[in-house]
Amino acid sequence: MKTFSSLLITLVLGIVLTSCNSDGSTADSAKPKARGNIGEIILVIDSVKWAGPVGDELKEIFESDIPGMLRSEAKFKVNTVDPRAMTRILKMSTNLIYVTTFDDKGSASQTINAQFSKESKEKAMNDSNMYSLRIEDEYAIGQEVLYLFGNTEDQLIANLKKNGGRLQNLFEVRERGRLEKILLARKNSAAAFEAKKNLGIEINVPASYQVAKSEDDFLWVRQITPSANRADISLFFYETDYTSEEQTFPANILALRDSITRQHIFGDPEDPTSYVISEKQIPPAFRNMVINDNFTTEMRGSWKTNNISMGGSYLSYIMVDQKKGKLYYIEGFVFYPNEIHRDALREIETILLNTNVSWSEDQGA
Repeated sequence: MKTFSSLLITLVLGIVLTSCNSDGSTADSAKPKARGNIGEIILVIDSVKWAGPVGDELKEIFESDIPGMLRSEAKFKVNTVDPRAMTRILKMSTNLIYVTTFDDKGSASQTINAQFSKESKEKAMNDSNMYSLRIEDEYAIGQEVLYLFGNTEDQLIANLKKNGGRLQNLFEVRERGRLEKILLARKNSAAAFEAKKNLGIEINVPASYQVAKSEDDFLWVRQITPSANRADISLFFYETDYTSEEQTFPANILALRDSITRQHIFGDPEDPTSYVISEKQIPPAFRNMVINDNFTTEMRGSWKTNNISMGGSYLSYIMVDQKKGKLYYIEGFVFYPNEIHRDALREIETILLNTNVSWSEDQGA
């Protein structure tokens, strides 16, 4: 995503915000490290505002359902906190969002409003497009603090509607970055070698994954130690010739997926009827994008085995490298019965978006 400063109306010169350090120091060395789970957001807001139209818009941005899934799962885990109940520990949260309107006379919103200078409020009064301020490391190192504000609720709601996708993307990109540092600290060199040898692509897979199957145009890696606290995650990579734009049409992508899994992926290797197929009860969700200058289509959906003994969620990307004349289908799927799949899907997304299908020998290892 392009720098977020292009979307936010910067009020740095006009805003005065309270220092997070109890001794009044602003030195980063005096700040603690931010804490919080991946995908978790602390939302500081008046409870009445959260229960009203402003809250509805915020829920649409941060708690909307992950598309393509049989069960309803929110994109982020949002915990709301009354501004008057903020503690030093809560202020050290990794993702912190303050929400207020300047016309709200309630004591909860006034607690937030007190952090703004008179000059900054006057600037917002004269410019209805001013609605947000992003500050990194305000209370702790490694922290994202976002202020969302407006003169009135109607004004704030209008700006949230206009910029909701970008606000959502800010935290999606940030959380992938955090997760990437954890997941890819140790990489699986064997999987990377197989991908370069058989498919001519560069992948970055955590050391916890192992190669399950490798052929000339196909690679399957799997995290084989699932537990009650850990999902069973598989990733597979497939290569074929790119001959027509029609290959990237949704119906053809879905047909390609089912042809790959029918040939290579089985719930039980000893049972040929247990091959994986796409769940048609809820149609998959598609989104087009460009990754590393390659046209890419994202697909999110649900899967099951043909004998309906297993099922779960999947996330895939179909990438076109026109220079090489190749089309790549890469996917991660989750088996985690009766548990939330959000974290596993974010892990899959982080790994797959580190795939470079345009890799070549002259780029080096």
